[in-house]
Amino acid sequence: MRKDKKQVIGDEIGDDQIKLFLDFEPVDATSPSLHKLTKAYRGLRIDDFERFLGFFKEAGLDLDGKDEHGQTFVDLIKDQRNAAEYIELIDNARG
Repeated sequence: MRKDKKQVIGDEIGDDQIKLFLDFEPVDATSPSLHKLTKAYRGLRIDDFERFLGFFKEAGLDLDGKDEHGQTFVDLIKDQRNAAEYIELIDNARG
């Protein structure tokens, strides 16, 4: 990259873009709520994921949705490097 060009990483995204993660639907026995959480986790930065959780709750979705093996979102991510931050957000969203 040329020295006079500034590298831009992680532009701010708007609420409408974050809400698009509510549109994802599973193709297996995974609950729609869990599928949406997983897609948002994989596609959003931590701050944007926190905003997503507000929209998720407004939509009446279940923070404890399960996959075909009975695992919740927290169960699926708990052994990942940055899981603690996301689990804290989920706990806060539960109230």
